[in-house]
Amino acid sequence: MGEYGKRDREKAGAQRWKITAVICGFVAVAAAVVTVVLLTGFFGEERESEMKIEQLRVKLESEEPSASPEPEQTEASNEPGTEQAEQPARLPENPYAAAFRENGDMAAWIVVEGTVIDYPVMQTMEDENYYLNRDFYGNEDKAGCLILDTDSPVYDVEGSGNLIIHGHNMKTGTMFGELDAYKDEDYYQEHKHMQLYTRSEKREYEVLAVFYSQVYYSTDQVFKYYNFFKTEDETEFHDFYDNIKKMSLYDTGVEAQLGDQFLTLSTCAYHVEDGRFVVVAKETGREEKYEMP
Repeated sequence: MGEYGKRDREKAGAQRWKITAVICGFVAVAAAVVTVVLLTGFFGEERESEMKIEQLRVKLESEEPSASPEPEQTEASNEPGTEQAEQPARLPENPYAAAFRENGDMAAWIVVEGTVIDYPVMQTMEDENYYLNRDFYGNEDKAGCLILDTDSPVYDVEGSGNLIIHGHNMKTGTMFGELDAYKDEDYYQEHKHMQLYTRSEKREYEVLAVFYSQVYYSTDQVFKYYNFFKTEDETEFHDFYDNIKKMSLYDTGVEAQLGDQFLTLSTCAYHVEDGRFVVVAKETGREEKYEMP
């Protein structure tokens, strides 16, 4: 082959390489654009979901709870020796009364100090997963709501009770997207207290145990934290308590006994198939009582 033939072949090869490079460049740019659009849409939906909750929070703050009225006094009797009697004072209004009135499916409102967890907790006995992908108002929403397990008794039970709240592990950190930050003991030290506002009272909690687990097959003979809801039996209690303390990533120093009440927060984790990250807290007090909304 002559010199000119070689040059022509090299020139044609270079042109093909340039065309391929241009095509690959266009494909890469198109893929990047599609990825950005998808991510923008995904995170945009999450931000929109959080904005709805923030609007609800603002609404609650604007509707200040009414103060307890002064005790009413009955009219004095004309009978000699009778004294004027005072009627008992009414309880203060629940700070989340407006939300309870707006949606009867709301079982409680949870607040974890110093975190983004400041949300309504929904419970629907007919369909536990109704709010899994719906917002507080029942509209379609990928972030959904925090859900109280239908087997969890909000009312008082004999022995020990356990309220299990499920929530999505959202990538933006909303809902239970930051719950796994409790794997760091320093984080726990700064966020060990929680409050749960039911219709009638405010319940205080302190973190007891933090651990990884998973959803098992029904035939698996292992400890399943999500099956403990209430018990009056010492053996059943210790099966729950001893296991969560053993599984805990660190020792919180908090102890419990039969008769204590618990709050369990559960979200997805990805260390195994159907993994879960779990935070269990023990009730420490119920100082505030409210008028039922």
